[in-house]
Amino acid sequence: MNTSSAPESGGRAGRREMIGLAVLSLPTILLALDMSVLYMALPHLGADLGASSVQQLWIIDIYGFMIAGLLVTMGSIGDRIGRRKLLLIGAAAFAAASVLAAYSSSAEMLIAARALLGIAGATLMPSTLSLLTHMFKDPKQQAMAIGVWMGCFMAGTMLGPVIGGAMLEFFWWGSVFLLGVPVTVLLLLIAPRTLPEYRNPDAGRTDLPSVALSLAGVLPLIYGLKEISREGLDAPAVLAVVAGVVFGLLFVRRQRTLAEPLLNLRLFRHRTFSSAVVITSFSGFLSGSYLFVYMYLQLVEGLSPLRAALWMLPAALATLISLQLGPLLAQRLRPAHVMAGGLTIVAIGYYVITHVGGSDGLGLLVGGLIAVAAGIGPASALSAGLVMGSVPQESAGAAAAVNETSMEMGVATGVAVIGMVGMSVYRDRIGETMPSGLPADVAETARESAAGAATAVQQLGGTAAAELNEAANNALAGALGATAWASLAIVLALAVVALAALRHVPPTGTETPQSPSAEDTPPQSPSAEDTPPVEPVVAGTQKVGAATGTEGVPTAAQP
Repeated sequence: MNTSSAPESGGRAGRREMIGLAVLSLPTILLALDMSVLYMALPHLGADLGASSVQQLWIIDIYGFMIAGLLVTMGSIGDRIGRRKLLLIGAAAFAAASVLAAYSSSAEMLIAARALLGIAGATLMPSTLSLLTHMFKDPKQQAMAIGVWMGCFMAGTMLGPVIGGAMLEFFWWGSVFLLGVPVTVLLLLIAPRTLPEYRNPDAGRTDLPSVALSLAGVLPLIYGLKEISREGLDAPAVLAVVAGVVFGLLFVRRQRTLAEPLLNLRLFRHRTFSSAVVITSFSGFLSGSYLFVYMYLQLVEGLSPLRAALWMLPAALATLISLQLGPLLAQRLRPAHVMAGGLTIVAIGYYVITHVGGSDGLGLLVGGLIAVAAGIGPASALSAGLVMGSVPQESAGAAAAVNETSMEMGVATGVAVIGMVGMSVYRDRIGETMPSGLPADVAETARESAAGAATAVQQLGGTAAAELNEAANNALAGALGATAWASLAIVLALAVVALAALRHVPPTGTETPQSPSAEDTPPQSPSAEDTPPVEPVVAGTQKVGAATGTEGVPTAAQP
């Protein structure tokens, strides 16, 4: 019988763990790929299945909705039943749902299959990250492993449209879903031999009312934010957001009363954990500006979706490099300084983007995006590492789920808020510069969106079309600049947060130079119910305080 166990605390990982890292990279790439690969396939499957515009939106969105809604639940379940076990169950379900999606015969069937993919995906994301922290106990190796994990996720997101476009050149739309089958089969074959099992032996049963409240909080909130980004502040979207907030508050209230909550809110008392979660969330918030980047590339520069995706690859490469560079720098410098320095580079990149005009702005845009990507990598990798390093091993699944949920919520909020800023500027600019004498319906279409303006230009022809095209291009460039200014302000605020809230964290792999502040140690209470059986850990430091509970039971890996 082959056995697999993580190295002892502080020990260096060996060949088995490195193979395990490669294995865990597979579902990470796959999950991110499935989020973006459909952008190219949507017109093809829409025509083949007769999907309406509303159905097409649900085909895209339901996957992310289910992942975001179930991350906390699945992270907690992984801590209870075993993270490797949950990973394997999720991988098998993902393969089955991928086949179902590929051979869907109706839009409704494809929506249901995408929902199943999202449920399976929610089991994979926290399992991969929490297993990494169990396998790599050495702080420097753990930082490297998390950087690789983040890099795989970013690579999958960026490569999705490129791979989707390439596959559609030779195969039918269902082939983009079948990409997941060989990856998951490989995972199912190799993971039992290379990945350790870990579960929290003291975890109780999963609280089903908490699961329901978690879903009722996250799903309508993200749905409402997405609708606001598309349609503006209409009543149904606002009501969905309000409902999500109300159910979210009820979820928090219930967690405070449970002896064994689905999400241990005491984790947020740890300054490192809560600060890193904030940085992760607002890093996702910055994604809101990318909507206008893609519109600029396609509508102003006239690039096809595939060529636009290819122009984004230099930024993707910069991200991959910086994700590894950040943890290396953090071995010599304090993580707060590395993150703040990276965020300053991001701010410079956004400042460059503010100078992109309505014509010949491709070079400035790509250069600015490369700077943004190069600077955001260290912040993303180090914040994830700090989240995972500041909790005890038995709570790693829940912490991974919080990290990824905060990113999902940040992206959804950023798309809505920054999207509204950009659309407001676009409508104001084009209203001021639109040529006079246009038919009322044409003018309204052009004012509604940049895509509508492109359609109106094709309908008009002649001098009026040229004038409207110039006005729309300048308005879209203005909207892009406004979103860049908003993102720049957020980035500078995040740099201040990193310097102020994380200044106590020493370089990775060094001992804590001074006693931690009271803020960093979860407060003790006379109540046994309130006393967390945890050992707070700051990434790259020794654990704080004496052990008060078990570290968990690694079990043998079966061949």
